[in-house]
Amino acid sequence: MKEKKRVYEALVDGAMEGLTDQALYDFVKARCPKATSKKIVRASLLALTDPHLRDRNILDVIYALAIKHRLDDGVLDDGEDEEPDERAQSSQAANQNMPQLS
Repeated sequence: MKEKKRVYEALVDGAMEGLTDQALYDFVKARCPKATSKKIVRASLLALTDPHLRDRNILDVIYALAIKHRLDDGVLDDGEDEEPDERAQSSQAANQNMPQLS
């Protein structure tokens, strides 16, 4: 929890300084070198649920960073053992059952 709190503080401090996207990510990594994308996403969620943090611009920047890194292949792992080819095949099979719009 201590590490997440440090990442959270770095996120908020960087966002308050006006940093966004990659600059904010680099700022957090500089202050917390052991922080992974997963830890940054979790700290972002902590910031988004903090009732004391009310500045919409800061929340928007943190939200955008969390979404970007949540969609990273390294963070997206939700425990499924399905290979990318299998996902493509299952989505194609699902699309075959969809009615065609004319």
